[in-house]
Amino acid sequence: MMTTMNRQEESVYNLIPREEVTPEKPARYMSRFRESVRLEANERKKGQRTMGPAKVEVPSPQGYLHKHSRDAVLPESGVTPVAERPFHYPDEGRRRPRVPGHDERPPMGLHSRKDFVNTNAVDVITAVPRRPQPTLVDTKRGDRQPLEPSGLVPKFVHKKEYGQVPEYIVRRNEEMRQAQEEYDAYVRERLRRGALNQLSEHERSSMLQGLKQNWDELHRQYQGLSVVTDTAPKKHRKERLEMEMKQLERDIELIDRHKIIYVTNK
Repeated sequence: MMTTMNRQEESVYNLIPREEVTPEKPARYMSRFRESVRLEANERKKGQRTMGPAKVEVPSPQGYLHKHSRDAVLPESGVTPVAERPFHYPDEGRRRPRVPGHDERPPMGLHSRKDFVNTNAVDVITAVPRRPQPTLVDTKRGDRQPLEPSGLVPKFVHKKEYGQVPEYIVRRNEEMRQAQEEYDAYVRERLRRGALNQLSEHERSSMLQGLKQNWDELHRQYQGLSVVTDTAPKKHRKERLEMEMKQLERDIELIDRHKIIYVTNK
C-alpha cells in the first residue's frame, strides 16, 4: 500500500510544470416560462398574512411606559374621591361661643363630688354601639360610596311578588280543594245508592273501647311471658302477641284520628 502511494506522489512527469486549463463555464439555463411563473406566484401571494404588518411604529423615547397608564378606567360614579373632598369640621354648622375677653377670668375653686371614673365606666357599658354605615369601595385607591343606593344590595320589598302567596302554594291548595270536592261527591253518591253507611258516634266509641280492651288483654298476656325465651314455642308466642298488639295500635290510631267513618255494605 505504501509503495502504491509513493508511486502516485513521485513521478518524473511532475517535474515539468504544466499550465492550468480553466474549463469554460456553460451558459446559465434560463427558462422561457420564467416571467409567467413569476406573475402567477405573485398573484397568489398575500402580504402580511402571518407575520403581521411589515412596518410597526417604533415608540419614541418621550413616549415611554408610565405608571398606571394601562389601568382600566372606571366610569365616574358621581362621588368625589376622598383625596379631593374638602375638609369640614364636624360641628362647623353650629355657632361657636364667643372668644372670652382679656379681662374675663374663668371660675376658680369649684369642686364636684361626682365620681367620673365610675360614671364613665357605666356610660361605656350601657352605651349602644354605633353601627358602621355600609359602604362600597370600587377602586383600589379607596374611593368609597354608600352601599344602599349603589344597586348592589337586593331589596326584596321592591319585587312584584313580594308579600304575595307563591304560585305553587295557590296551585297546591286548588288541587287539594278539588280532591276534597271529588271525594265528597263520591261519598254522597255512595250514600244515595245505599252502598255506604256512616257509623254513629256511639258505634264508633264502642268499637274504639273494644279495641282498647283487646289491647289491654294482649298486653297483660305479654307481661306474663317468661323473661328467657329459650324454646321455639315461647319465641313464636311472643312474636304473635307483638304483631297483634301492633295491629291493634294501628286500628286504634286510625279510628281515633277520623271522626267520620263509612262502612260498605259488601
